Amino acid sequence: MAGSTRVWPALRYADARAAIVFLVEAFGFEEKAVHGEGDRVDHAELGWPGGGGVMLGSPREDSVLTDLPTGVGAVYLVTDDPDGLYLRAVDAGATVVDGLSDEDYGSRGFTCRDPEGVYWSFGTYTGE
Repeated sequence: MAGSTRVWPALRYADARAAIVFLVEAFGFEEKAVHGEGDRVDHAELGWPGGGGVMLGSPREDSVLTDLPTGVGAVYLVTDDPDGLYLRAVDAGATVVDGLSDEDYGSRGFTCRDPEGVYWSFGTYTGE
């Protein structure tokens, strides 16, 4: 499976439908799949333009993640345009916790929180 993404963070949100709207608007995720009825989201996949993405859903008693609190997590995503993404995130109401900066290890990026408190870090660092 060369080239396929094998890591997909899974998050739970108290208001998963609002989280999807925010993540698409603020960070540029692409809505790939959303399953559920009414306000409940049983499973959603949001693609990241550079590859991979996140899965998320509403709290459910029948989930193996039932003990995982909502709005908890920290995710790092690679971006080629941290400056543009920073402006987009701020305009959409993301709470910046570490402003746009250049790091000692060569990355340029920032960290913010979404409305439910999940930390989202974006930078140019692609790993070793």
